[in-house]
Amino acid sequence: MRIDIITLFPEMCEAVLSESIIGRAVKKGAVEIVYHQLRDFAFDKHRRVDDTPYGGGMGMVMKCEPIALCFEALCDELGFKPHLIYMSPAGKVLNQSRVKELACEYENICILCGHYEGVDQRVLDLLVDEEISVGDYVLTGGELPAMVLSDAICRMLPGVLSNDECFTQESHYNGLLEYPQYTKPAVWRDMEVPAVLLSGHHANVESWREEQSVIRTEKLRPDMLEKYSISDKSRK
Repeated sequence: MRIDIITLFPEMCEAVLSESIIGRAVKKGAVEIVYHQLRDFAFDKHRRVDDTPYGGGMGMVMKCEPIALCFEALCDELGFKPHLIYMSPAGKVLNQSRVKELACEYENICILCGHYEGVDQRVLDLLVDEEISVGDYVLTGGELPAMVLSDAICRMLPGVLSNDECFTQESHYNGLLEYPQYTKPAVWRDMEVPAVLLSGHHANVESWREEQSVIRTEKLRPDMLEKYSISDKSRK
């Protein structure tokens, strides 16, 4: 997969996504991430990409033309229109199900990072395929959400993690939270690791983990457990 990010701060995104697991995946070619400086497509000497909003009000609005020129240049380079996502608090809240769909359905996605008071609505109407939010709160720009989305998608791609179990056993993948995890030492500050995990009995360990996933979800995210139960019943 190739991910293109249109942003005013490409160095910010690259600094994060070039590190750790995603960085290693990029280096070995499991995923390609390309950053586009939006100011390169501004057409005045000050490289301005924003202006005051019609109707008055606080803040600035990102202008249509630089975004359109940048995206059209990308389309020309690729030879097709990639799926364009705008990171916005007005979008649908991202979940693991949508992450899986994006990872499976598209060979190329482009992420547009907004700033200030957002982007001119005409850009959304003409170019954007969907808006995605990472939560019901507002950040100073779309870069952090774009990095969250990129990281979540990349982890689902072949060759990024060592094997599929690295993500199929994690929270949210199957509708439940992940079971509790422990490591050495077996006793820490008088707190013991559950004996079943030290037993070497794989079937008992698996059973314990499944039970703990339900218990943990019920305690921390009962809303998820309710949805899981409804989904489970619908499969029967």
